[in-house]
Amino acid sequence: MKYQRGLGFIALIFSVLVISAFVAFSIYLIRLDNIVRDKFEGQRWDIPAKVFARPMEIYVNAPVSQQDLQEELKLLGYKNAQNYAQSGSYVSSGDTMYVHTRGFDFGDRVEPEQVLKVSFNGDQIGDVSATKPSSSGIARLEPLLIGGIYPQHNEDRVLIKLSNVPKPLINALIATEDRNFYHHHGVSIRGLARAVVSNVTGGTRQGGSTLTQQLVKNFYLSPERTIKRKVNEALMALLVELHYDKDEILEAYLNEVNLGQNGNYSINGYGLASQFYFGLPLRELNIAQQAYLVGLVQGPTLYNPWRNPEAAKRRRDIVLNNMLVMGYLTQDQYETEKTRPLNVITKPTLGPARFPDFLDIVRRQLRTEYQESDITNQGLRIFTTLDPLAQTRIQESFKSTVARLSKSNPGRLKDLQGAVLVTHPENGELVAAVGSTQDFTGFNRALDAKRQVGSLLKPVIYLTALESNRYHWGSPIEDSEISIQSDGKPWTPRNYSGRPHGVVPMSEALANSYNLSAVRLAQEFGMSTFINHLKKFGVTSDIPNYPSIYLGAVDMSPMEVMSIYGNFATGGFKYPVKAIRSVVDANGHLLERYGLTVQPTIDPSYAYLLNNGLQQVMNSGTGRAAYATFPSNLGLAGKSGTTNDTRDSWFAGYSGNYLTVVWLGLDDNKVTGLTGSSGALPVWISVMKNLRHKPVMLTQPGDVLWQWVDRATGHLSAQGCPGAMYIPLTRHSLPNQATACGASHYRTEPYSIDSEETAPAEQNDSIGGWIEEADTENQRDSDEDTRIISSGSYTH
Repeated sequence: MKYQRGLGFIALIFSVLVISAFVAFSIYLIRLDNIVRDKFEGQRWDIPAKVFARPMEIYVNAPVSQQDLQEELKLLGYKNAQNYAQSGSYVSSGDTMYVHTRGFDFGDRVEPEQVLKVSFNGDQIGDVSATKPSSSGIARLEPLLIGGIYPQHNEDRVLIKLSNVPKPLINALIATEDRNFYHHHGVSIRGLARAVVSNVTGGTRQGGSTLTQQLVKNFYLSPERTIKRKVNEALMALLVELHYDKDEILEAYLNEVNLGQNGNYSINGYGLASQFYFGLPLRELNIAQQAYLVGLVQGPTLYNPWRNPEAAKRRRDIVLNNMLVMGYLTQDQYETEKTRPLNVITKPTLGPARFPDFLDIVRRQLRTEYQESDITNQGLRIFTTLDPLAQTRIQESFKSTVARLSKSNPGRLKDLQGAVLVTHPENGELVAAVGSTQDFTGFNRALDAKRQVGSLLKPVIYLTALESNRYHWGSPIEDSEISIQSDGKPWTPRNYSGRPHGVVPMSEALANSYNLSAVRLAQEFGMSTFINHLKKFGVTSDIPNYPSIYLGAVDMSPMEVMSIYGNFATGGFKYPVKAIRSVVDANGHLLERYGLTVQPTIDPSYAYLLNNGLQQVMNSGTGRAAYATFPSNLGLAGKSGTTNDTRDSWFAGYSGNYLTVVWLGLDDNKVTGLTGSSGALPVWISVMKNLRHKPVMLTQPGDVLWQWVDRATGHLSAQGCPGAMYIPLTRHSLPNQATACGASHYRTEPYSIDSEETAPAEQNDSIGGWIEEADTENQRDSDEDTRIISSGSYTH
């Protein structure tokens, strides 16, 4: 009896244990099931934001040369082929090109895949035909991917749909990794058996994991090799197969599998791997290239094509043979594909290395408007203002010019650094940005290098003088020594030449960047006026309250200098510099469009006058080297900047459609020996030569007149008179006296110098009032002087 009760108790305990184990297993299975479903049905991946350049627009009369289009297509990975049957290919025939575009979803519009026939007329497009023409008459190429903004774990991928995956790649994957994929339920007993045999015999036959198990391992589990992890892998594979069909599982696998490493960034999925290894979309790969990508599953490092090309080719050929064995390739196809070279690109083009300075500017702008998690894992697409052709050419010319300058004085300039920014002034779009002569280190000099700007601020002083209506470009101003008290100490500026220049026309003082005349003029209007102008023009850095700021003793970044000169280039309007055009989410919905924002900052009349002064800098002043390089009809305008002891070299200048700022210096702030004209200007010239310019064409306001004035006195003169200069000025600043030579061109009336009679109240609109002459160089011998009572603006 006791024995039977003992057996019963044992059976009870056993039953409780079995039930407990079953319950525990069920709970565990439910937990695993929740894990599987939560991730598979939620946000499966952190998708980094992708950043794109501007798309090239193709339309009649577009300023695009045949060379420009060919270079753009090369950057995009298009092939110069014998025919254009496949997307991503083009054919050149004389001055005509046939381009089979890839199409692209811009969020607000889908650009279709189509064939374009583009004919060229010199440096512009003469005619365009399209198989799918748009109502706008404009076709856009897909934009160049310039980089990504990655999540903390540094994964990268380009999501692909199963329907867009080439069939040979799927066949190669099934033949090589899981031949029974469409027939098992997540775990293959035969595969496990083969794995055991392979481990025992040392063979190289297929592994035991199915594609579903591989997905689970990468998707949910750590890489540790333990029995627990292997059991979890099998259970979760069964659960995945229970909930989802084969196509869903296969699509997830194609996007998840790790296929390489680009520095700190992992290459996940076949969509990205295709771009990384071949620089092409997946659908444009041939069978051999697709087979190579499949072969990488077994070991991206082992079969790295740049480090182990022979092993990589052998692995690819094994995959091709698997396809032959499974009947996915004929013998002839196999032989053809096997003879192909690997054809990987020379150097990977993905990752953080492409245009990093510009990308950094984009990243900083985004972080002021979006949360970090939204940027790094929501799959945003950022469409920027970058012109990849201009950026590439500017980077090369910038580095070569700086290298040439460094070579001229290797001791002092061995570590010469610099920055370049280029914008379209009419809308503030950033075209190109270079923040270093070397690899990007995180320190972007275009934004972070705040250095004294020297004479770049002098135009602000002269603008104030013009706005007062007491001065015009022919006004004589004194360039003589001056001493100003600053913090109880005398500040005594000097000219770069070391000597004063006496009385000079105001335009000459600006053109030759005389310090003494600029300081004297600035003192007349006060420091607060000067500082307020700088803030209005976009300066955000602290501006110290001492007089040396007149000569640029204030630290600014190249971006702030760009902001100042944008006001000059546009004729008195501030367009904030922007690097982004629009942001689109992962579903193609437009989140934000960055339109034009504009703020008037300078009266157009005085902006027009200032522009003329900056043009004189290029014609006859410190920027004349550029004037000798470019056609005179461009009307280039700009200003050089040199700081104390030639530590910093600057140049800022513009054409009608490009504004460029250049800074050169040493990171340790030591002396370079370079002035703005000898350092930054040659770089500015080399950069601007890579761009296609329009003339500066500011509209002449109604109250601006062109008039001949005398260089020595600033009085009215006439064409052909000694010392006459032809300048624009406002009606409010017209001189009220004329030289003896110039007086003959105006209607006058004699009057006695000693007479106390007042002038008639009549006023002439063209002159702005009665004009008396007191030309000391041409004093009349009689007791009568000349009063001008009638004149229009004098013209040629």
